[in-house]
Amino acid sequence: MVPENLLYTKEHEWVKVDDDSATFGITDYAKEKLGDIVFVELPEVGSKIEQMKQFGVVESVKAVSELYAPITGEVIEVNSELNDNPGLVNEEPYAKGWIIKVKILKKEELNDLLKPEEYIKLTE
Repeated sequence: MVPENLLYTKEHEWVKVDDDSATFGITDYAKEKLGDIVFVELPEVGSKIEQMKQFGVVESVKAVSELYAPITGEVIEVNSELNDNPGLVNEEPYAKGWIIKVKILKKEELNDLLKPEEYIKLTE
């Protein structure tokens, strides 16, 4: 499942752009590879994250995986529901399982992301 209205990274994060902000999460492909997610480490609201630098961690029954920022931004919201229910990432990776929202600081970085058809080719 690769929604058409999102952009993607080679590290299996998705990005939904809304004007000057963006929401990040991990893809359906990533959550399938990870298995049941038991913990999500979230950054602090107000922290700055840089493109392709680690901003958090997802821990599953199989592995611990670092989360990489698809674009540079300032964290404006975190999905605090994941603290009590990290399984939301497994259940609804593109909806209730979102991870963070950021204020976009370098819009040109969106050009570095994969379009849905490019992400599909990557994961085939």
